[in-house]
Amino acid sequence: MERLFGTDGIRGVANEYPMTANMALEIGKATAHIFKKEGHQPRIIVGKDTRLSGYMIENALVSGICSMGVDAIQVGPMPTPGIAFLTVNMRVDAGIVISASHNPFQDNGIKIFSGDGYKLPDEKEAEIEEMVFANNMHRLYPSPNRLGKAYRIDGARDRYIVFLKSTFPKEYLLEGTKVVLDCANGATYRVGPATFFELGAEVTTLFDKPNGENINDNCGSQHTEALVEEVLRTKADAGFAFDGDGDRLIAVDEKGSVLTGDQIMAICARQMKSRGLLRNNLVITTVMSNIGFGIAMKELGIDYVTTKVGDRYVLEEMKARDASLGGEDSGHLIFLNHHTTGDGILSALQLMEVVKREGKPLSELARVMKVYPQKIINVDVKSKPEIMSIPEIARAIEDVEMKLGDAGRVLVRYSGTQSMCRVMVEGPTDDDTDAYCRVIAEVVREKLA
Repeated sequence: MERLFGTDGIRGVANEYPMTANMALEIGKATAHIFKKEGHQPRIIVGKDTRLSGYMIENALVSGICSMGVDAIQVGPMPTPGIAFLTVNMRVDAGIVISASHNPFQDNGIKIFSGDGYKLPDEKEAEIEEMVFANNMHRLYPSPNRLGKAYRIDGARDRYIVFLKSTFPKEYLLEGTKVVLDCANGATYRVGPATFFELGAEVTTLFDKPNGENINDNCGSQHTEALVEEVLRTKADAGFAFDGDGDRLIAVDEKGSVLTGDQIMAICARQMKSRGLLRNNLVITTVMSNIGFGIAMKELGIDYVTTKVGDRYVLEEMKARDASLGGEDSGHLIFLNHHTTGDGILSALQLMEVVKREGKPLSELARVMKVYPQKIINVDVKSKPEIMSIPEIARAIEDVEMKLGDAGRVLVRYSGTQSMCRVMVEGPTDDDTDAYCRVIAEVVREKLA
């Protein structure tokens, strides 16, 4: 059967299949029907990031939801983890986020949360797909007097801010602490600065003026150059970069060094273990994690398990193994003792808690993990055949693996959300890593681009 959902919801170019108004209408209908329960008036929260296409998709989704007899609560721009929180806090049946995360503004997407605040399992996604493609939902329409209503509520953002502050220990404040926040012209542009300000921090904010087209544009978690400059200029204690929908975090220490998701996890894992908060002495990460992360965990006496790339797979493994910490090197970090999903602002607060508890600067805390040289080249592709089924690519990978031996590794995989192949090489030196990665990427480009 044709698929709509990838590793992180539905995603594509706005106004092109599948991110059209017509498809959003059908997705709204199917989602509403699946979450309807007898005996009460069902409600679905709808939030979005700051993309221009969000207006179009939001109206179509809401129309579909209401047409099935379900109420739609619109909260406007809100980080993805904020919607996950609100689905539980407001006891609604589901939450929908309109966002393409770290993608450029012309893309958009749809992410769906169950009423328990977790992203939909595969079987629920398949159910939605089946209903959409069956094209017979008109048979399920309720009578005119049973249609749903759409309305906006006041205070949704404030509820989320209160929740975020509650995850920071009451015995500490951020008074006297300077932080710089890069809001990526995205969904965190109000919540992020307000949260840190209310906790007492001196806040400098970058990229907090979204215009519908500047989300993730040379800013945010994938473009930290301006953040580094501002941290150094203002002599800040830390800088934090979020992505467009606020579920990722990349940090910058007081010396201007960028800390990846792996480094943030390692810092927090060490602290959580010392306080008895690291359930089952376990951290869950993905195959994309740096070699240095595994070495750091072994030195700390912490067990770790890797999964496929995607925060949903990390979360599944965390729940299965009862782990309290997991995430991705890209900055999706899940503190399951606080939240049901990755949350950039919450992760930044957890990192600042360690700074306060240990009384050490971020640069010193980051020494818990050595980052091995890593190079990633993204190659746009026209199709996604099995990587090792292409002899030339397989030979290039095997040749580099043989040269690296135990001093590095190679990972070549397709993006779950874009028409792209990611070539990653880790090695002993920057020059070797870069050269080997380019060799493989060039072969991939010749065969698949």
